[in-house]
Amino acid sequence: MSTLLRPMFHRISSVRLLGTAAPRTVNGSRLPMAPSKDDSIPPEKLTFDDPSAFHVKTFRELLRALGVFQLCSFPVLVNNCGKLMSVARSLLGKTGFSMILRPSIYAQFVAGESEAEIAVAMEKMNSLGLRTMLAVPIEEDLGESTGERRYDDNLEAMLECSFHFPGLTQSENTHFLHGLRRLNKIGETSFLKVRVLVDAEYTYMNPALSLVTMAMMKKFNQKGAWIWNTYQCYLKESRSLLLDAIGQSVSQSFCLGVKLVRGAYMDKERMLAAKEGRPDPIQPSWKDTNKRMAELGIDKNCGSVCFGQLLGMCDHVSLTLAQHGFSVYKSVPYGSVDDTVPYLVRRAQENRTVLQGIRKERDLLRQEMKRRLKERLMGYRKKC
Repeated sequence: MSTLLRPMFHRISSVRLLGTAAPRTVNGSRLPMAPSKDDSIPPEKLTFDDPSAFHVKTFRELLRALGVFQLCSFPVLVNNCGKLMSVARSLLGKTGFSMILRPSIYAQFVAGESEAEIAVAMEKMNSLGLRTMLAVPIEEDLGESTGERRYDDNLEAMLECSFHFPGLTQSENTHFLHGLRRLNKIGETSFLKVRVLVDAEYTYMNPALSLVTMAMMKKFNQKGAWIWNTYQCYLKESRSLLLDAIGQSVSQSFCLGVKLVRGAYMDKERMLAAKEGRPDPIQPSWKDTNKRMAELGIDKNCGSVCFGQLLGMCDHVSLTLAQHGFSVYKSVPYGSVDDTVPYLVRRAQENRTVLQGIRKERDLLRQEMKRRLKERLMGYRKKC
């Protein structure tokens, strides 16, 4: 069902992530030049309603994005996309399902499967002034199962360990210790100057994740911040958690790696809190966050704030910001169609409010397509 996700990172990482103005060619294909960065426009004057932001996209890319976003605008499709994809795969088979998904939804949100495909995608984003952050799209919700076979396919077999943790069954102890060993193996990549960013999850999982991640920092972050923990700013407790982490890093003498994100589980967190009779753990609104940023005197122009979007989403924002000199990252998943379907489903469900509100991006895509068709028609008439 699934294939191993093993692109050769030591080669891919050699691709510069900062855009340049020089034209590039990858595998014989000429890439667009990096957009010139206009620093003359103050950030408060920036607008994201100019269709010319898409001038670096091919007509085929515009058509694909418009079609995918049109599908994503229907709540019934977004809410049931997992079931629909499962049925489609059963009816069409693996090959037929892949033939339909790969040039459409997959191509919109995934960089590719092979090392060559990923390198081309990264180089193209680099040429547009966008920075890339590779993301392994393993989105399995394993529940109580261990999934040991799948994990052991990706990491060498572990020695048996006799340690036990109170409160866990024998099988849970075994699974937990195997997980710790794998994390230790991953942490060892820091010696190759590879940063490891540990994602946050639901609030009922985060305490254990943070404890293990802080332990990894204690071991591997002695000379630099190579292991990073994620803090979800939509949680009311984020500030106290971050201050506590800072205090621990100072007292334990290690570098603290912090990845600050908005967070993606607002709907489920609120639903769980209401079901269990707990207070809502989510901040009331993003406007309060902006207000607090102003109160703290955080300068939007000093470089301490950067922007990031998922690959294939909000390109009119990403490209406009990059053209004006801001640091913009794209989270770039990779892998086979089968490996990335759970990722695509989860991203759609997590961002359903965004996907159902992308009318502006669809309108800009249509405007850019109409402009190009009009130019081609006028050019054809002149020739005649």
